[in-house]
Amino acid sequence: MKKLLLVIATLAVMPTAIAHDFDAGSIYIDHPMVEEAPPSARVLGGYVSLHNQGAEDDRLVAIESTAAEKVEMHRSVVTDGIARMTPLTDGIELPAGEMVWLGSDGTHAMFIGPDKRYFAGDEIPATLVFEKAGRIDVTFKVEERATTRAPGHGDHVQ
Repeated sequence: MKKLLLVIATLAVMPTAIAHDFDAGSIYIDHPMVEEAPPSARVLGGYVSLHNQGAEDDRLVAIESTAAEKVEMHRSVVTDGIARMTPLTDGIELPAGEMVWLGSDGTHAMFIGPDKRYFAGDEIPATLVFEKAGRIDVTFKVEERATTRAPGHGDHVQ
């Protein structure tokens, strides 16, 4: 009987422990994550799926975090075999009714000057700032470095 109660209690808590999404108004944010970095790294790469479920376009204009000196949105572009990062100073467009993955086309959040070394399982508080939806507090979960990424909760590592 005790084992059965333990299993039921574990299953009741599991969905909230596994769930890692946020929403405010028409914006749904799925699985914000940061890749664990080597000991000497001064930056962390962040990724997240953003779903604009509303009838109006919006734009992610900034990401803020007390866990880093600053956070910038970048796009990595490889030209002649050399990767260069370009800041996305105009933010990231979120067309109405569409999903945008900060992780596709070389896009990512760059947490510059993290306040400590973060390990898989740690969490980094942040605020996503949208042009219309406003400020949405989220938590980026730190995960082991992946070789490939794909959008969506549970599908982010292949």
